[in-house]
Amino acid sequence: MMQSTIPTPQTPWATSIQQRLNTAGLILLGAVLAGVAVKTTGLSGKLGFAVSFFVIASLLIFIQQLRLRDLAAAKDSLLSSFASLAIILTLIPIISIVATVVVKGYKGIHFGMFTNDMTMASVNDPVTAGGLLHALVGTIMMVGVALLISFPIGLLTALYLTEIRGNLARPIKFLVQAMSGVPSIVAGLFILSILIIPVTQELTGLMGSLALSILMIPTIARTAEEMLRLIPNELREAGVALGATQWRTVSGVVVPAARSGLVTAVILGIARIIGETAPLLLVSGGADALNFNPASGPMGSLPYYIWKAFLTGGTEEAYSRAWGGMLILLIFIVLLFSLARYLSGRKVA
Repeated sequence: MMQSTIPTPQTPWATSIQQRLNTAGLILLGAVLAGVAVKTTGLSGKLGFAVSFFVIASLLIFIQQLRLRDLAAAKDSLLSSFASLAIILTLIPIISIVATVVVKGYKGIHFGMFTNDMTMASVNDPVTAGGLLHALVGTIMMVGVALLISFPIGLLTALYLTEIRGNLARPIKFLVQAMSGVPSIVAGLFILSILIIPVTQELTGLMGSLALSILMIPTIARTAEEMLRLIPNELREAGVALGATQWRTVSGVVVPAARSGLVTAVILGIARIIGETAPLLLVSGGADALNFNPASGPMGSLPYYIWKAFLTGGTEEAYSRAWGGMLILLIFIVLLFSLARYLSGRKVA
């Protein structure tokens, strides 16, 4: 009995090894010609070499594709070159920022910084004196209170926009989108002028949480709305067909199905506000001691700790503290975005 042969999948669009070698050779030739151009023309420095290299290499690859294939392929190669340039220009500042924070920040990291506050030390003291425990606790508490305020409002807003879709859906959606672009200092000024000056006359962690919630609500509402729209309508129709009311269907079917997406909305909301500095400078007070009561007295935070070390310092120790705080804050943000990326990639079920 003859065995049937399974045909090998064909990928005519894939580039061969020879084509890749030819492209690499053209890129190398572009680098050489760019070096010659820098030496023989008015262009100078790394920027001049980079511009010359990009222009010459793109032109060489364009000519190669035009000779070997056709004009459409040559245009595609040119667009690919510009896309690659855009990716590189995007990665350069990100890598530069991360590398700078890591290189300068590790000097300010020590075990004692997680167990001490700054009541018995100043920013100009040796790095091993004092720590940022008060800033960590303050950040966690203010973000936690802001989350308690923002999540119900954001979720209910998303449910109104996706499930009820009443007459106010369009203006509410417009307001949510507009709030996404509100500068953070405006949120701080709003709480300062509406609550602190006329009512409480006290800078507290609660006021900081209220300011942060103004920035957090649009992020949660928009992300939750997008996640709820991903839920198949068949699930809603099945709930109604079984005799459930609309809100019973929403609470028992839609929201549980979008659970991972809603968690992603929460994480993105936290990542949005955890590094905010401007509103906290106005309304939280920025204490150097531990404060577990957000409704009474000033409360420290990581952004305030970093700002104070840079502003009132001036010594190497103060700068090391600030860079160390930035490294801790960067690690938090990276972990939050990584977790959000992981959860958003899971199947909705």
